[in-house]
Order: sequence, then C-alpha cells, then structure tokens
Amino acid sequence: MAREYDVAVIGAGAAGMMCAIAAGRRGRSVIVLDHAGAPGEKIRISGGGRCNFTNIHAGPKQYLSGNPHFFKSALARYTPADFVALVDKHKIAWHEKALGQLFCDNSAKDIIQMLIVEMRAVGAELSLKREITAVEKTEAGFRLQTSDATISACALVVASGGKSIPKMGATGLAYKIAEQFGLTLTETRPGLVPLTLDPGLLAALAPLSGVSVDATLRHGRTVFREALLFTHRGLSGPSVLQISSYWREGDMVTVSIEPDIDLLGLLKAARQENGKQAAQTVLGHVLPKRLAQYLVEARGLASRPLAELPDKLLQGLVDGIQNWQITPAGSEGYRTAEVTLGGVDTNGLDSRTMQAKSVSGLYFIGECVDVTGWLGGYNFQWAWASGHAAGEAV
Repeated sequence: MAREYDVAVIGAGAAGMMCAIAAGRRGRSVIVLDHAGAPGEKIRISGGGRCNFTNIHAGPKQYLSGNPHFFKSALARYTPADFVALVDKHKIAWHEKALGQLFCDNSAKDIIQMLIVEMRAVGAELSLKREITAVEKTEAGFRLQTSDATISACALVVASGGKSIPKMGATGLAYKIAEQFGLTLTETRPGLVPLTLDPGLLAALAPLSGVSVDATLRHGRTVFREALLFTHRGLSGPSVLQISSYWREGDMVTVSIEPDIDLLGLLKAARQENGKQAAQTVLGHVLPKRLAQYLVEARGLASRPLAELPDKLLQGLVDGIQNWQITPAGSEGYRTAEVTLGGVDTNGLDSRTMQAKSVSGLYFIGECVDVTGWLGGYNFQWAWASGHAAGEAV
C-alpha cells in the first residue's frame, strides 16, 4: 500500500528543506526523501563549518544562467532579509564578513537544526537513507519507489542537487528525472572550482604552494578582486573560484597581483635611492618573499642589481606581476567544485513556481537548475528562494 502525501521532495538539502517548510505552512502534507544518513550535508561543510548562508547583496547580477531573467522572480520574492529574519527568529548568532557574506558565529549545524525544527513545526516528514529506485507519473500525480516503500504524491519537487562533491553524495539524479519527463538539460560543468596548470608551469610555481596574495583576475569583461592562492595543483582562492565559473578550457586569464601598488614607481625609486639592491629585495617588502623571488628569477633578473636594470626591464617585470597572462590546463573537476554549472534548462520551467511547463505537478529547484551564483552565499540564497517559490506553489 502506497503512503500518500500532497508533496514529495527528493533531496534534504537547503532547497528541499526550504520547500518543505513553505509547503507545510500552507497545510500541505510533505515528505522529504534523501539517500544520505543526515540532512543538509552541504550546509554542514560550507563556509569552513560556519555556513555562509546568504549574501546581503544577492541580486540578478551575481547569477549565471542561459536565461539571465529567469531567477529574478524567485530572488525578489524571497530575499536575504527574509532568511536573516528566520535565522534571527531562532536566535542564531551571525556576523557579516567582507563583500556582504553572512556566516554563523557558532556552527553551520545551527542552520540545519533550524530547518529541521521548522519542518517539524509544519508537520513535514523527513525520511533519510531512502534510495529512489523509480519515479512514474500517475493520474493523481506521481509514484516513487524506494528501496523499501512506495510513496504517492500529488506534486513532486526535485531538489537533489548537481554533480559537485560526489563524496557528499551527489548523484545527478535530478538530471535523470528531468530527462525521463522530457525536459531539456543544458551543458553541465564544475563551477567555483580551483584551476590546474600545465606540468611545466606547475613545476616552476611549486615553491609558491601555500602563498596567498590579493589579486584581480580578468576573463573577458568579467573581473574579480579577491585573494589568490597558489597550490600544489595550480591556482585557488576566492578570485580563482569566482573566475572559474566563466572560464572555459583553452581560455586565458589575466592576473594582476596587488593591483593598487605602483610597483614600477617603487622599483624606480629604490633604484635611485640604492642601486645595489636586488629587485626581489624591494618587491619582498610588498609581496610575499617567495613570490617576489620567483617573479624576479622567472625574468632572469635575480643576479643583477637595480642599477643595471633599465626602465624597459623593470616594466617587463611589473607586467609579469600585474598583467600576468595564464592559460589554465583545466579545473579540479566535480571532486572539489562547490557547484554545478548548467542543468535543467530554465526555458522548460515557470520562473514564478519552478514547475515544469510540460509536466503538471513536477518542480525543479536549487542547484540542479541552470542557475549558478557567485561564491559568497549567493547559491544558498538561490536555494532558499527557489525552494520557497516552489513551496508556495505546490
């Protein structure tokens, strides 16, 4: 005998739990199913364990999608202020970091617990360790087969995420369900992910592993100014993760390290004051010493004092620091990607309700949809907003 509900939600992550809360508040009977042993696993590990749960600047310009207008409705109807009000209601202490990022003072687990409490308050049922083995359309709605039960629901909301971080349980199930019901998928690829370098450049940069600097990264017209981190695989840090969502294989990225410092003027002044100094000594006052040494050695200038370096050579050195053009070899892939770019084509979904236009009662929300935010709480805000939109409609 199938257990019957008004709404079945596949995925107990940020979007799925928010949808269950919104639907439950409207009197709907809801079950949330997940194959994991605990809800909100991506929430738990986010923000270094403190969950960057939203960003006060969240708006259309911080999102990528094949349709740059699709996400506007959901984001306008459930804002960062709305989620902060929920956090405050549960007396969860939080703080703002740079660029409008909001984090829990204590633990990301506070957000998970808040969502569980809210679900319980509206009678939403959480069912974990439930593998979905089959989904089918019925006259009354949908029938879901799990490893040990059959569940019927008038509406089905798919919130099972994308392909990123498979060790956290990412399976791509949402895409299989979308294809099963005839929805189109856009190309999927890792987003907010470290970039790798070819073996030659990687070997040359090996001594810099662990060095972090303030940098501007540019790809076409897209520019991000945040920290850059050299790693044993290539480049990481917030500026690299941000630009990775726009970068494609074969594309070049321009790096400007410490872009606000007039390095040429600094070197010229040092040459005039004491020409016996080495360029790396001067640069080492404003850059990490290991980085200064590498940059000077890479230009073949390490053994020559400043007095022997004409303006042309100094300009070339500075260009190699503040106009450094790199062609990454690739990315670290879904293993470390924070999000999945692409997914369920938004042209097949209603932007107000997240319902599939061609299949009544079928909804897709969160990361599995072709909407991806910048680093810094924007993807959680999309999860809350899209989940709320569907929950208000089912």
